[in-house]
Amino acid sequence: MTHTFNPKPRLVSRREVLSLGVGLSAAAALGIAPARSQTAAVKPVLMRPIPRSGEALAVVGLGTAIVFDIGNDAARRAERRSVIQTLLEGGARAIDTAPSYGAAESVVGDLLAELKARDKAFVATKVRVAGRERASAEMQQSQRRLRTEKFDLMQIHNVGFADRNEVAAQLSLLREWKERGVFRYIGVTHSQDQERANDRLMELMRAEKLDFMQVNYSMAERSAERQLLSVAAETGTAVLVNLPFARGRLFSAVRGKPVPGWAAEFDAPTWGQFFLKYILGSDAVTCVLPGTDKPEYMLDNLDAGRNRLPNAAMRKKMVGFIESLG
Repeated sequence: MTHTFNPKPRLVSRREVLSLGVGLSAAAALGIAPARSQTAAVKPVLMRPIPRSGEALAVVGLGTAIVFDIGNDAARRAERRSVIQTLLEGGARAIDTAPSYGAAESVVGDLLAELKARDKAFVATKVRVAGRERASAEMQQSQRRLRTEKFDLMQIHNVGFADRNEVAAQLSLLREWKERGVFRYIGVTHSQDQERANDRLMELMRAEKLDFMQVNYSMAERSAERQLLSVAAETGTAVLVNLPFARGRLFSAVRGKPVPGWAAEFDAPTWGQFFLKYILGSDAVTCVLPGTDKPEYMLDNLDAGRNRLPNAAMRKKMVGFIESLG
């Protein structure tokens, strides 16, 4: 039986921990900040195939909700530009965004244009379930904001509780655009009350032969492990994971605690890598998409996709350890 961990401490992000007076070296010792050796050889990020095509995708990408909704703030745009550059130079390329993320689509589009890197990125965005004309208009707006006529992936946003007929109509529209070459892949997402939505997502995967599905999955929210991930594997559906840190709840739970020594058995010197490697320990997961606003955290996230991953027995031990903190 899967248990959901619900830690009691207030939410604390990596940034907040550092702002509370914890220096970078101390934060690294606690497993909050990156602790990469400057002399160690850096291995490539693990690649996994997209089941429908066999195309390889790095297992770590970039989520843009909240952290890329920064408008025209020059300093923050420069920092996010470094995040994208770090992602691409590190051998990864998936960037996930949405019209509902405020200015994120525009910021991503502008920064990719500045970096002349659109062809290096795997750009995924979303369309909300709506009427045909409204959906078409929204996708056209995404083209303008992201400064591209073509997307790698278009996803229908939050389908778990949407009207079935409306979802079917939207998938039909997405398939038309895919046939015209506007999208390479199509899929669906869900991010609200994930456990209740899982049955619907499994129904869609079995009936619609989706290219991708994006869901919440973390050590604090593990309902996908019951059946969803196995159905994705059975149906050849690529899995993108959002909210891998559970909106900061996991960092809050381990605040002030060092990463356990046995995490060295799967090369996880930081808590960020500990949490991400747990997710990537499932072969059904294609790519995890942590929201990231600093290049040093992007480096740390990428390192979660390098070296060893925990096996089933170790993943069970990791869950037991985290649940013991609650």
